[in-house]
Amino acid sequence: QVQLVESGGGLVQAGGSLRLSCAASGRTFSYYTMGWFRQAPGKGREFVAAISSSGGITNYGDSAKGRFTISRDNAKNTVYLQMNSLKPEDTAVYYCARSTRSIMSGNPSVYDAWGQGTQVTVSS
Repeated sequence: QVQLVESGGGLVQAGGSLRLSCAASGRTFSYYTMGWFRQAPGKGREFVAAISSSGGITNYGDSAKGRFTISRDNAKNTVYLQMNSLKPEDTAVYYCARSTRSIMSGNPSVYDAWGQGTQVTVSS
């Protein structure tokens, strides 16, 4: 079993940047696809980004393209989400997730482990 812990959320003004981190327990982090999702109050969980086990393949949701970058450091068992040009509509709880499948899927159902989430608030 794996434990995922997000950090790096906070309050930022529109146009600013944040970098989220997700630290994973265990020895097999490098074998798994990792993803980021977000959920605003009263809304469903939205796909943000995913990255392959080696870091060589990435996939982004439409809202993230051109502004966000997912990366990973397997030596540190950590995946990152660099968020630039933030907008008020980016305000949400951001979740890190793991998948045992080798596809960069935006479907939450293929992810079998989730972190507790970290709050990102973007002011206008």
